[in-house]
Amino acid sequence: MAEKTPVYDNHVHMDPGGRNVEAAREFEAAGGTGLTLVTLPYRHIQIAGGEDFGRSYEVTLSLAERAREATALEVNVAVGPYPVLILPLSELHGLERAEEMMTEGMDIAAGMVAEGRACAIGEIGRPHFDVPQDVWDASNRVLLRGMEHAKELGRPVIIHSESGTVGTNRSLSDMARSVGLDPGLVVKHSSPPFVTDEETFGVMPSIPASKKNISEALGKGSTRLMLETDYIDDPGRPGMMMPITTVPSKVKALLASGRLGQEDIHRICKDIPDSLYRL
Repeated sequence: MAEKTPVYDNHVHMDPGGRNVEAAREFEAAGGTGLTLVTLPYRHIQIAGGEDFGRSYEVTLSLAERAREATALEVNVAVGPYPVLILPLSELHGLERAEEMMTEGMDIAAGMVAEGRACAIGEIGRPHFDVPQDVWDASNRVLLRGMEHAKELGRPVIIHSESGTVGTNRSLSDMARSVGLDPGLVVKHSSPPFVTDEETFGVMPSIPASKKNISEALGKGSTRLMLETDYIDDPGRPGMMMPITTVPSKVKALLASGRLGQEDIHRICKDIPDSLYRL
């Protein structure tokens, strides 16, 4: 029997109040074979102390297990303190205490990765919009702590940050190198179609799977990339981001058009994810 074409979505969220397992089944039925399930804040868990991040991560791990039980999908899990949380935490507790809580959340995430319960730290980073300099600096210190853990563990970090630019990738690569972390273990979520060394500085691009992005990235002659939807799983915002079936449909179209062959798809949807997430 011919091997099934790998179809991997590198950035998916599930919510206890959303479609979660139903969405996983829909992804599989469309041809999906694997995904990275990434923690997002959950409405029913209030972060009042660093330990509450652990409660949030447990929800993600539970959703992953439910998806595995309901499907044959490979479900890789990333846990970490969502960077934008530093703002409401600062308003409630002050920036110094907020940074301490975010750092504790980072340490808890690293512990779960060390135990083999998750395989990446993420999504971590800094707010994707302008913030005061002191918030920016604190966010970078928390991010650096995550990179230090990733270096010790030999595991990847998934980065949420300002819109990706060459400068963003350079800064992330420099931060990683400053603590001895291979920039190839720094996965830039929601990356522009950057695939060349001059654009990535070694950072691994995870590119939203729009036709335009894929065409532009492949036009540069490299398949060093992953595809993602950033599926939100929010029943109140059903049109947000991309449908869960987007990556399967794009992979099918690429193969049908001859734009990419099986070897290229295998690299994007199997070899690269395995190199990052296989424990």
